Amino acid sequence: MSSFEVIGGTSLKGELIPQGAKNEALQILSAVLLTAGKVEISNIPNIRDVMKLIELLQAMGVKVEKLGEDTYSFEASDINLDYLVTDDFNKRATELRGSIMIVGPLLSRFGLAHIPRPGGDKIGRRRLDTHFIGFQKLGAEFEFDGKDNFYHVKAKRLKGSYMHLDEASVTGTANIVMAAALAEGTTTIYNAACEPYLQQLCKMINRMGGRISGIGSNLLVIEGVDALGGTTHRMLPDMIEIGSFIGLAAMTKSEITIKDVGFPHLGIIPQTFERLGIQMELRGDDIYIPKQENYEIDTYIDGSILTISDAIWPGFTPDLLSVVLVVATQANGTALIHQKMFESRLFFVDKLIDMGAQIILCDPHRATVIGLNRKHPLRGINMTSPDIRAGVALLIAAMSAEGKSTINNIEQIDRGYQFIDKRLNAIGANIKRV
Repeated sequence: MSSFEVIGGTSLKGELIPQGAKNEALQILSAVLLTAGKVEISNIPNIRDVMKLIELLQAMGVKVEKLGEDTYSFEASDINLDYLVTDDFNKRATELRGSIMIVGPLLSRFGLAHIPRPGGDKIGRRRLDTHFIGFQKLGAEFEFDGKDNFYHVKAKRLKGSYMHLDEASVTGTANIVMAAALAEGTTTIYNAACEPYLQQLCKMINRMGGRISGIGSNLLVIEGVDALGGTTHRMLPDMIEIGSFIGLAAMTKSEITIKDVGFPHLGIIPQTFERLGIQMELRGDDIYIPKQENYEIDTYIDGSILTISDAIWPGFTPDLLSVVLVVATQANGTALIHQKMFESRLFFVDKLIDMGAQIILCDPHRATVIGLNRKHPLRGINMTSPDIRAGVALLIAAMSAEGKSTINNIEQIDRGYQFIDKRLNAIGANIKRV
């Protein structure tokens, strides 16, 4: 197990270039299974979850060629379906949550798919019902083997259908869209997720010869086609990393420019951080954050305490609530952080309390943060990263704290953030990988 040793209290200065979007990558890479043609993808982030998915695709028979630092080509012309029932597949697929995304394209193109219960962050219940109910509405037969925790789906030919999703699941919508792309007839998905990642997937499938309309809305219409061809695709910059850098700049009193952020795709992320009192300026497609000694949390018009909560897109992403919570600890003011989607995602606040933060964990979903306005800086401690997003939030806290902090289990951070220590050290951080 690796650790970060962090000496806090240092201001940073310089430019940061966001990596390609992790959540988009898991969908786009799985979509290469929809075609026997060559698909070239650029701006792929070099992070653990993405590299593991690429290795899984290779093991399935996908021909993978590295064309540049962040660019690969994929050709799924000879897939070994027998591999799906091997111990090696079971081991690889259970190591990452993103493995669930291969089910839709496999089912659509080959008529069957098997997947073990996928891994990923332990942030609460992350049910897969939406995925498999959608496949069933397209005509697939579904079976779950409780003894070996394997999901099985099969269908001679999927047929288009109308469905109203029980939740606007991003991965569920993406999986169903990929399955419907090669189904017979028209599929209508209501209450579909409409995140930029999902929009990117739909646009890519259309460039491959698919027929998807309603992109960007919660009502998608997919006209199935007989076959899809190759294409090229470039991933968006990672909005979660961009938000993390905004919070980092405020906490460490740093002057940072975040380059090429793809601002139209950030939704209300900048606005939410501005409500915490963080100043920023859009310069072209770059976000400039000046050094701030203090920042003050906004209130509602009637003066009541600000609540920041997650919501489906275009609401605020749940992946940044951990960062928002940490940033609020050193602000001037009070905020209620309401994590609606995952009941275990706030279970890292005990570490912040040990660092000196004033936080009341109201219940598994809500925490009240009393900002200290830097009057009592956080202090360095030894801690463990429980998941990707809490891990980077703790890293931000450690970088702002007095003294030395040790963060264990940083493999969690590496799953979502590319060379984060090297990139931050290059602009003045003091992070040592042990």
